[in-house]
Amino acid sequence: MFTTVAASTLPCFSSFTRFCIDKRISKPLNYVHSFSLFTPPSLHFASERHPHFFPQAASSSSSSSSAAANAEYLEEPATNVKFQTSLSFPGCSDSLTLFGTGYREKVFAIIGVKVYASGLYLNQSIVNELNAWKGQSKDVIQGKSSLFKTIFQSPLEKLLQIVLVRDVDGKTFWDALSDAISPRIAKPTTADETALTTFRSVFQDRPLKKGTFIFLTWLNPTKLLVSVSSEGIPSTADATIESANVTYALFDVFLGDSPVSPSLKASVAQCLSKVLE
Repeated sequence: MFTTVAASTLPCFSSFTRFCIDKRISKPLNYVHSFSLFTPPSLHFASERHPHFFPQAASSSSSSSSAAANAEYLEEPATNVKFQTSLSFPGCSDSLTLFGTGYREKVFAIIGVKVYASGLYLNQSIVNELNAWKGQSKDVIQGKSSLFKTIFQSPLEKLLQIVLVRDVDGKTFWDALSDAISPRIAKPTTADETALTTFRSVFQDRPLKKGTFIFLTWLNPTKLLVSVSSEGIPSTADATIESANVTYALFDVFLGDSPVSPSLKASVAQCLSKVLE
């Protein structure tokens, strides 16, 4: 199990977060994901598993470690990876709230191997921009591409945290991600190509060990921070991506009509259906 512990994270756990997560998916599906890390998967049903909270014990006497240790966590049940329910990330103007978790699995022969867990963090104020979907069920929200586009187009910050649960070569990770992004950009501009080259440079020749954190932070619809760390939240970003086409394509990979992690999108939809009641 991997815990996101860092001095810059916030130890708060708001009533909004507790309401959102306590009422999330009670019967999450296990999804078996086919051959590419980022190719939309086929679905298979497995046994029920339930998310639980795991407050973290302090590991040192320092005030920063103690603050991080007192944060609240939600465990992604398929991988047992813990995500902080509230996150303060360098470059973001406000603390972000966990709205859902999921996982990615790759199939070797007929055996599913989990590759990473993921968690989506949003500014709580995004709820004020989603009044058009008040009272909608999880299933309706999950199928509303316009809702997820509204989330993306909002100037409010959003973040996707990925935690690897197995070793992955950086080039392999990027190639799979690139294969998912490229079809979503019909006619790449020079700016798009430059952005993709910058994006690729973060992962090329970089071994990604089990427990590595990857943070994808949308500061706005056209600007993305990419950060990779082996020790929780980093102090600086590895790259800044400035391309509306690339940033939207990446968001669509995870939360579009054919998401690579249906469990993540379903979890987010369940949370939104509760806070929009």
